[in-house]
Parts: sequence; structure tokens; C-alpha cells
Amino acid sequence: MKVAIVGISGAVGQEFLQVLQERRFPVDELLLFGSARSAGNRYAFQGEQLTVKELKDNDDFKGVHIALVSAGGNTSRQFASAITRHGAIMIDNSSAFRMEEDVPLVIPGVNSGDLHAIPRNLVANPNCSTIQMVVCLKPIHDLSPVRRVHAATYQAASGAGAGAMAELEKQIRQIAAGEPASVEHFPYQLAMNLIPHIDVFTPNGYTREEMKMYHETRKIMHSDIQVSSTCVRVPVLRNHSEAIWLETEEELDLQQVKQALSDTPGITLTDDPENLVYPMPLGSEGKDDVFVGRLRKDLTHPRGIAFWCVGDQIRKGAALNAVQIAEYLAENNLV
Repeated sequence: MKVAIVGISGAVGQEFLQVLQERRFPVDELLLFGSARSAGNRYAFQGEQLTVKELKDNDDFKGVHIALVSAGGNTSRQFASAITRHGAIMIDNSSAFRMEEDVPLVIPGVNSGDLHAIPRNLVANPNCSTIQMVVCLKPIHDLSPVRRVHAATYQAASGAGAGAMAELEKQIRQIAAGEPASVEHFPYQLAMNLIPHIDVFTPNGYTREEMKMYHETRKIMHSDIQVSSTCVRVPVLRNHSEAIWLETEEELDLQQVKQALSDTPGITLTDDPENLVYPMPLGSEGKDDVFVGRLRKDLTHPRGIAFWCVGDQIRKGAALNAVQIAEYLAENNLV
């Protein structure tokens, strides 16, 4: 299996490298690509030092089976043809192709079957906040179709990249030293603050991040499920949290829901409020699972369920999900 990583110097690119090694993905040869600025850098993989090549529109991807790409939407659109023209399947972490009808948008374990038709050799990795939420919705949806979801997200700096994480750490140090906090990556200071604004605003008053959760959830779940969210940036380095309220078609027993979540691979039920046990970003970073707790019946609706979930944005929200797509392709001889 010949694999390529595009965008190796970014936070997700680095996580691709780590996840491939940890999960012992069957890589016979690994190629690393980046910008002109990153070209020539070297990274260790399975005891070897690999040199980063500059991403160009040429034949460098000839013989590549799978390309894990996290270099931004513009780069994905510009180089998709070069990456896929010789048969490589491009698993793209940007939003460039997510809503195109002939590009599967996949969360393994939720809609893996969509990977059996990849007409353009393109697979889209969903938005991080969508992945985390839908992983939790699926086992409940299997008990009774989910009709409506309201979500409030608490999204870490990692969602805006490695530079944004560095800025948060810098702001914390500046504030501790009694200095003004420098602001570059966000519209306002993030340390000691919350910013109810992720991505750009759209004409309906929702941000593009919030609209991604609406459209992507419907495509992944093959459902007309209604999703309304408010996405908030919080001063946490890399784990997203979400407060979810959902309404199912039929009333469900809470214990039945807990059992379904507990039995689902990729979910860890962390729900013992009497002993103050519930998911938090602290302690769940670097973990593969989405952690679910605060599970309860909605006081305002007989078919309503409320819960809280936490997941590592760089990992399950990006790199791990992409590698799990690659694993499914390999295991089912689809590449």
C-alpha cells in the first residue's frame, strides 16, 4: 500500500502520521507533501526519515493508493486532479467537496457503505463538529429515527489550526504576565473569553460552521433530520464539547439509549453524575473515542433526549476519521 499525506506540517497532517503508526496501517511506502516552505523538512515514520516534497501539478501521485489531504479547501480544489488522475483515492479533510453529490461524505460506522461508490476517487471527511455529533446520534437514530436536533458547540482552538493553538497559549502567558493579549487568528482575544462565531456569517444569520452541521448531518445520515446549532470558540486547546438536545420519532427509555451508546464502538459512556463523573476536555485529549455523559430525558418534550459529548477535534474530528476511511477501503478491497 502506497500512501501520501498532503499538508504534513499542519496539526492534522502531524496527527495523520501519528495515527497511521499507532494503528499499524499497512503502509509499504509513505510520501509526504507540503508547500514550498515545507519542502525539504524531514519527519520520522516507522524508523525512517522521510523528506517532504513540494505539492505540484505533476505525476508524483502515480502509484499512490490513498492520499490523506489536509491542506485547506483552495489547495484541495487546485490539486485534486493531480492527486487522483492516476487512480489514488483522495480522502480530503477540507470542506471543498463535502456537499457535492458524487463525493461520499463518510463517518466509518455510520455510513461506511457509501464508500462502495467513489466515482471521482474523492472521499470527503466531514466537519469536526459534525463527526462528533453524528457518532452519538447514530445509535439513537437506530432505535428510533431522530427528527430534530439542537446543538450548542464549545469548540477548541485546534479547529482553527496549529497557529491558533499557539496563539491561545501565547495569550495565556501574556495575561499571566500582565501584558495585553496579541490577537491574530481570531476576531477577539480567546483566552479568558468565548467567541460565538466560527467561520463566516451567512445571510440567514447562521455561520457557515453551523450550516455545515445542518447540511452534512442530513447527507451522512440519509435523512431529512432538522439541525439547528450555535457554534462557539472556547479557550481550550484541542477537544471540542457539544450540548445536544434531540427529538426522536418514538419515545425511548433512557436506559435503552444508554445501552445503545455504551455498545457502540467509538463511544465511551462517562455518565455517573452522582459521583461527578462526566466528560470534559481535560483527560480526553489524544483519545480515539467520543465521550458521552449528562444523559437525561428532556423536561420539555416526551420524545426528547439531552446529553453532553466531548471528543478530540484533531483526532476523531479529523485525522482518525480519515484513517478509518482508509482502513475500510483497504479491508474491503476498494483501493
